Amino acid sequence: MGRRVGIEVSIAAAEAVGLCDVDVVAAYPITPQTHVVEHLSELVADGHLDAEFVPVESEHSAMSVCCGSSAVGARTFTATAAQGLALMAEIVFIASSMRFPVVMFLANRALSAPLSIWNDHSDTMMVRDCGWIQVFCENGQEVYDSIFHSFRVAEDPEVSLPVMINVDGFTLTHVIEPIEFWTKDMVRQYLPPFKPLVRLHPDKVVSMGAFGMPEIYAEQRYAHDLAIANSRPVIDKAWEEIAGLTGRKYTAVESYMTDGAETIVLAMGSLCETASLAVDGLREQGKKVGLVKLRLWRPFPVDDLKEALAGAKDVVVLDRAVSPGGGNAPVTSEIRAVMYHEPERPNIHCMIAGLGGRDVTPEDVCNMIDLALTEKTRDYHIYGVRG
Repeated sequence: MGRRVGIEVSIAAAEAVGLCDVDVVAAYPITPQTHVVEHLSELVADGHLDAEFVPVESEHSAMSVCCGSSAVGARTFTATAAQGLALMAEIVFIASSMRFPVVMFLANRALSAPLSIWNDHSDTMMVRDCGWIQVFCENGQEVYDSIFHSFRVAEDPEVSLPVMINVDGFTLTHVIEPIEFWTKDMVRQYLPPFKPLVRLHPDKVVSMGAFGMPEIYAEQRYAHDLAIANSRPVIDKAWEEIAGLTGRKYTAVESYMTDGAETIVLAMGSLCETASLAVDGLREQGKKVGLVKLRLWRPFPVDDLKEALAGAKDVVVLDRAVSPGGGNAPVTSEIRAVMYHEPERPNIHCMIAGLGGRDVTPEDVCNMIDLALTEKTRDYHIYGVRG
């Protein structure tokens, strides 16, 4: 194992990208992802990373460059947030449909308006059906490890799909945490050289992204859907190999204190640590409360969630995004769909918290649980909006 360092999470992520020997980094600065690509530009400029750093004029251009570099067989990385992802969205869908194994660090940030640079999950929920593999990280160590995991999964010949790493803006990106670094030998052992299935080359001419007639479009979409569903065994295997290298075990869905739990809180990202403190306190009071952490967002781990939530009477979903006019928030909608046909499905409560970077404390989580359990007739709550 490498050295243990107290370091800003964004800088640690950039160091991990450097250890992966990326060939191309294309990015446009936007808060709060800027420290990641700034540090990568320094690594390139100082000769520590032999890569092409492309400072583009917009996020739309950044993803366009990523598609081009990946198409010719270059290991490719980018990062963005919020409005940057919105501008990039057109090409985000193209990258996945063309099966380019790009890795993107998404520093989750609220969408405008009003203008906010702070954290919630509205940006990633905007593109939840973009066809990328998507994971959420709870802490800095997980962010660091996820860089290696994402390249390993994206470039696997059985997958060949882009991966989006969701990291809560400021809450994780700008904090200093103790992180165990990987050695270069560990990375070489874990991450093989990138060998693209197909690439643009003048000696073997191919077409990519050609016009799809109605006779083939549906088949292509089905193949894409099948590909992301079939990526799951590779995702799990790559996590198992990290456990063998580091002793840290990651799973698509992680349960905490759920044995005998009648009420389960479901959360994603850094809010999981806050929720775990709330669960600890409630357990000490004798209350049967547990926590389920949803790490893998796409492909959606349906069977894992059914198993993790089985036996609960109530599930309190902590959503960090709103679906205006939708009647539910995004994660709640998907959890309700998963559990709908279960013979003893729990009551599933939607709690929206932490929008625009608003602090969520363990006490807030406890209050949300109480609110959910005492107002079961209501399907939809917005918590913490102060007058």
